[in-house]
Amino acid sequence: MKNTAAFKKKLENELKTLEAELGEIAEKDARGNWVAIETEIDEIYADDNDVADNLESFDENRSLVPKLAAQHADVVLALEKIRKGTYGTCEVGGEAIDAARLEANPAAKTCLKHAKK
Repeated sequence: MKNTAAFKKKLENELKTLEAELGEIAEKDARGNWVAIETEIDEIYADDNDVADNLESFDENRSLVPKLAAQHADVVLALEKIRKGTYGTCEVGGEAIDAARLEANPAAKTCLKHAKK
């Protein structure tokens, strides 16, 4: 794929968005993995509803982090492929990924034929 400038811009914007979203609900651990952060609450003054809301929020964040972290990793990988000149090539079959697929998902790793269903 020769003209990757537009895809690069989309991926860079998506990366910024993902990092902002992850930064609100997670942090990186010593291994570089994203983990949900707990909201601190003053347990002495908090009522049961505050504690329950805090636990619910943390649980929601824990379920969101893996999805956002996977998207983040895919975008980082796509940007690396642009730098290496391998962007737009199916990781399974080696054929070119259709431009329409890349428009819909600039971080796509495979062509439609090899996409996981």
